[in-house]
Amino acid sequence: MDTLTSGLIVLALTTAFLGAGMWIFVGLLMAALGTLSITLGYPPTRIGLIASKVIASKAVSWELAAIPMFIWMGDIIFRTDISQRLFLGLAPLVKRIPGRLLHTNVLGCALFAAISGSSTATCATVGKITIPELIRRGYAVDLASGSLAGAGTFGLLIPPSIAMIIYGVIGEVSIAQLFAAGIVPGLMMAGLYSGYIALRSWRNPEAAPRDGTPIGWREILKSIGNLMPIIILMVIVLGSIYSGLATPSEAAAVGVLAAIIITIATGQFSWMLMRDSLGATIRISAMLCILIASSSLLSAAIAYINLPTAISETIAAWKLSPYLLLFILTLIYIVLGMFIDGSSMTVMTVPIVLPLVVHAGFDPVWYGIYLIIMIEMSAITPPVGLNLYILQGLTGRTFESTVRATVPFFFLLCIGTVTLAIFPEIALWLPRHLFSH
Repeated sequence: MDTLTSGLIVLALTTAFLGAGMWIFVGLLMAALGTLSITLGYPPTRIGLIASKVIASKAVSWELAAIPMFIWMGDIIFRTDISQRLFLGLAPLVKRIPGRLLHTNVLGCALFAAISGSSTATCATVGKITIPELIRRGYAVDLASGSLAGAGTFGLLIPPSIAMIIYGVIGEVSIAQLFAAGIVPGLMMAGLYSGYIALRSWRNPEAAPRDGTPIGWREILKSIGNLMPIIILMVIVLGSIYSGLATPSEAAAVGVLAAIIITIATGQFSWMLMRDSLGATIRISAMLCILIASSSLLSAAIAYINLPTAISETIAAWKLSPYLLLFILTLIYIVLGMFIDGSSMTVMTVPIVLPLVVHAGFDPVWYGIYLIIMIEMSAITPPVGLNLYILQGLTGRTFESTVRATVPFFFLLCIGTVTLAIFPEIALWLPRHLFSH
């Protein structure tokens, strides 16, 4: 059977199984098994051998150990008052900036993302403190909710990031380098968001009411004290990785221990907290790992029929410029993001798309950061953008008004994508500097 026919069969099987409403991992698994059976004519015994070998090799990958550890660390912090301390710490520091407390959404999400790794957890944790407070003080609801929806996606871009670990495992790309590559783009996006908030507030002062309370050194020192738990956790986790003392998986385990110590030091430790956080971690980790395993089998089936090479050669024959290819991929990712979540989008597309972008001359580490921004877009894109539903629950507004509030931040993500494409060193400079030896 020729490669084109085999590719159409893969597409048809995947579309049919996922379109039938199956769980995504079941749909991917069935599509993989069907591909091996129909296109290659393998008997069940050989398919079973391939499946067990591929799934076992991915399921025991050491890099995957970082996923439950980072999820557990973030969930422990989520169940404490760290998010409230975060707001109290940031509020006095931003009062003199145009936009004032609206910047606590951006800065709070940026800091919490460095200990969470999850977009939804970042958005929900920071939002449950900032949104009620901003509404109570008379800040513009559209700007408050839109900025939180956009900044909540920092949980994917600013390390440690669960999405980066998934991409690194599937694409066989250094997770430590991906973590380093996400820092500067994350700060860039935070700067774009804060700049937009400042501009909107300058043009419409009513969006951010003035607070005449003077800020002294005592308040500033108290603010820094409130921020210390998150800063300490950031330094321990990221510092151990970039200093070379620990791998991402080892640093995640150290981060869990540090999070437990912080809960003890702040008087919030309880066995119920540990039980609940561990239960949530097991559920989320099991979902992600089985998704990775099933997608790995589909990737293996696609490789067996030589589909990635055939697609790469076909697109090379079209002689598309690298940036035209990137533009087409961006449109595809935006459409996909309207219907499937970021993890599913990663495991479904990376096996096919990564060889294409590498062949076009893009660095796989750079592409990982580009993909994360595409996933960020999906988090605020209807109808399945999870951050939109979180914001709707926090503000009590209609879904349509919540979507309208996030539109400017969607376009800021587009600006960030273009900037990253024109200046790839924004993502690549730090990992090259840290891992050049």
